Amino acid sequence: MTSATTDSFQSLDDMIIRSAESTAANVRAAKAGIGAVIFGQEAVVERTLITILSGGHGLLVGVPGLAKTKLVETLGTVLGLDARRVQFTPDLMPSDILGAEVLEESAGGRRSFRFIPGPVFAQLLMADEINRASPRTQSALLQSMQEGHVTVAGVRHDLPKPFHVLATQNPLEQEGTYPLPEAQLDRFLMEIDVDYPDRDAERKILFDTTSAEETKPRAVMSGEELLAAQRLVRRLPVGESVVEAILTLVRSARPGPDAGEFARFIAWGPGPRASQSLMLAVRARALLDGRYAPSVDDVIALAEPILEHRMALTFAARADGETVPGVIAKLARKIG
Repeated sequence: MTSATTDSFQSLDDMIIRSAESTAANVRAAKAGIGAVIFGQEAVVERTLITILSGGHGLLVGVPGLAKTKLVETLGTVLGLDARRVQFTPDLMPSDILGAEVLEESAGGRRSFRFIPGPVFAQLLMADEINRASPRTQSALLQSMQEGHVTVAGVRHDLPKPFHVLATQNPLEQEGTYPLPEAQLDRFLMEIDVDYPDRDAERKILFDTTSAEETKPRAVMSGEELLAAQRLVRRLPVGESVVEAILTLVRSARPGPDAGEFARFIAWGPGPRASQSLMLAVRARALLDGRYAPSVDDVIALAEPILEHRMALTFAARADGETVPGVIAKLARKIG
């Protein structure tokens, strides 16, 4: 290798490091800005940011009143994104989300169709209680999540970039709902469980949200800066040990010989999309922490939110008191 080639590689590495430093500072500032408004949900905020930095979509699962809607609104403001919200109901139609063509008549009497975009044409869309809509409406949204465009009357309409969906589900009230099929759940990069805040955080919520001056979020990044951060995430190097940890973890979460002693617990497991999601998410987590390469600890930390909605246990395992998070924790310990 010539000295000129070596110098070019070094200059490229220096450029990536400088870009990573600047981007990491912006991302940490965004995290701090969100944390100034959303109290007691540090893990939720971190995982949501990792999902968006990875270019994916997130499924927020939690009981009502845990600031899921406020989180999405705050994210939109802090990241400088055009954010919209759709409340899913049983009578919601695909056209209510995607948009529709309307017949218009000009002053000269000529008639033509004009496409009116629906709320999906946003950079950050909150799909509130997504499981309350019919499968037809769910599939219309989930297809746009996967394809990045919608087709109405045979005409393709591209969605804006970046485009992210944060959907919510209430785990309590299941009457009159349409649970998402496993193939559609797989399109969410993470399932993010939103739990109750601790006592100190709830005390802070009481004072901040009921006072005369409530803390308001402010823009820290822009859509272009977010796209640059997403491109940088894909350029961060991943060591062989991390790649092997991802492969070992995901393959051991499937029924078969790779699962070893846990094979009898697992009814079905994650496909290659889980490995892809982990590969991106560990890089995004490293960037969020100001590191330039992920570690095996990142794989362990993100194992549950990446795999939880992509696997199911056998009846015998559930009868023995096993849970999906518990099995994932045991699998993760094997690579630690």
